[in-house]
Amino acid sequence: MTIQSYVPSRNEAVSAGALIKSLAGYRRASWSRASFELVMTIGFLIAGWFAMWASLSIGYWLTLLIAIPVAGFLVRLFMIQHDCGHGAFFPNRFMNDWTGRILGILTLTPYDYWKRNHAFHHATSGNLDRRGRGDILTLTIDEYLARSSWGRFCYRAYRNPLILFGAGPAFLFFLQHRLPVGQMREGLRAWISVIGTNIGIASLVCLMIWSVGSGALLAVHLPVILLAASMGVWLFYVQHQFEHVVWTRDANWKFHHAAFLGSSHYELPAVLRWFTANIGIHHIHHLCSGIPFYRLPHVLRDRPDLAKAERVTLIQSLSNIRLSLWDETGQRLISFRQLRDSANPPIGTPSR
Repeated sequence: MTIQSYVPSRNEAVSAGALIKSLAGYRRASWSRASFELVMTIGFLIAGWFAMWASLSIGYWLTLLIAIPVAGFLVRLFMIQHDCGHGAFFPNRFMNDWTGRILGILTLTPYDYWKRNHAFHHATSGNLDRRGRGDILTLTIDEYLARSSWGRFCYRAYRNPLILFGAGPAFLFFLQHRLPVGQMREGLRAWISVIGTNIGIASLVCLMIWSVGSGALLAVHLPVILLAASMGVWLFYVQHQFEHVVWTRDANWKFHHAAFLGSSHYELPAVLRWFTANIGIHHIHHLCSGIPFYRLPHVLRDRPDLAKAERVTLIQSLSNIRLSLWDETGQRLISFRQLRDSANPPIGTPSR
């Protein structure tokens, strides 16, 4: 496949005509490939889950060890649900929607409720004037400094890794997804999605308690859910939280510019790319969300120039945890320490 090479600079909008047209050919979903990916992932998840259950008689340390890959299988299942939400996994909308709804019982994510919020994320990603829904809260320097001492403390607590990747994901999947608070005025669809998923979860829990007992269910599934939730939030964080991410005000915001330069190419080892269903190729996903995850590597194979854009390695991503504030002047994310240092420069250094 021959496509004219094009990589946008940080100072120009991505050409929708040239770049998006070149990606359209990758949107072809495959019944056989999608079915294989789904059956394989569910099969690994079930086998791993029962391996954890069997290991309880050997030692809980082994159970927790097996929980790591099992959580990875659950993350991969969520990524399949994510593709269904974009209508990208199967060629048929009906199959995408009902597969997503059924998987939502396993991922604790009400499909239609999440699908609507995620669509809002894609439509507003990188827009400083439309933050607050489907994203991780990020304040500008001026917004942070305008807060009271208590407000600053709350924001710093929110951005603490123990909250952001520990308590936060648990709250999101165990509580927030169980009740669509804040979206009561948007119609019954969100409520039907959440209540239907809750009924499905309750039914599955009753079946598993009848099969293995409540104690075994809790011992096996709780660490899987907690690990998978943290992994999922981490992936979402890395995709839009890096030093040279591009965010603009509404007047200057352009969808394709924000999609390409406001999303990272999270370059992971092959085994982690498999577990995360290629979601690290996020800049391409935001440009054309209709591309199935199993075709995203084909884009980079045919367009190696696109692999260079906003590249973040696994090691680099770990250092991005400290970045918490958007510097509108410098057009980059900075840490609390960098803000403090800029406010108290060394003697003889001009203040900002």
